[in-house]
Amino acid sequence: MSARLTFPLAILLAACSGGERPAAGCADAPACTGAAPWRAVATPEDRDRLSRWRDAWTTALPAARGTDAAGIAALGPLAEPDLALTEPVPPAGTYRCRVVKLGAVAADRPGFRSLPAATCRIDADGSLTTLDGGQRAIGRIYASTDTRGVFLGALALGDEQAGPAYGADAQRDMAGFVERVAERRWRVVLPYPAFESVLDVMELVPA
Repeated sequence: MSARLTFPLAILLAACSGGERPAAGCADAPACTGAAPWRAVATPEDRDRLSRWRDAWTTALPAARGTDAAGIAALGPLAEPDLALTEPVPPAGTYRCRVVKLGAVAADRPGFRSLPAATCRIDADGSLTTLDGGQRAIGRIYASTDTRGVFLGALALGDEQAGPAYGADAQRDMAGFVERVAERRWRVVLPYPAFESVLDVMELVPA
């Protein structure tokens, strides 16, 4: 499957916007090459929900523990809100990725749900594509700080070859912080997704 979102290009690094410090090793990181500053690309709605990331964790974690305390414990560092190590941008390659949904926006939905693992690919330009599964993320990782990248993308559903372009459908837009939480283990933290949960966490480990 081949799918790619088209974003405006700029010669500035993503970390040069908004007074943020460049990520360590930015010159060599995939997200630093030809990527527009993420703040210039993100919609106002996504900038807002990214700014409320801690509120999402505060709401989602207790609800998830109430549903499946053992499941949350098994996540280990994935469920530690403030854990963010240096080198936040995963290198290009193939990854095993799974999405964990924390909290629920409806009373009849579970507060904790782990979706089946899928295969993801990160390209040299920072593009991230989920290659299989019924819900697939397609977008790009931008450099931000020493401990965080930013993912902006859209959700492809079912047998769609590609989802809508980022910014074309607010219900499909995805925005999250990319963080390294252990050796060769990363996560994308997506606060307030449009459907089902209060917080989605996508785990990325090399395939």
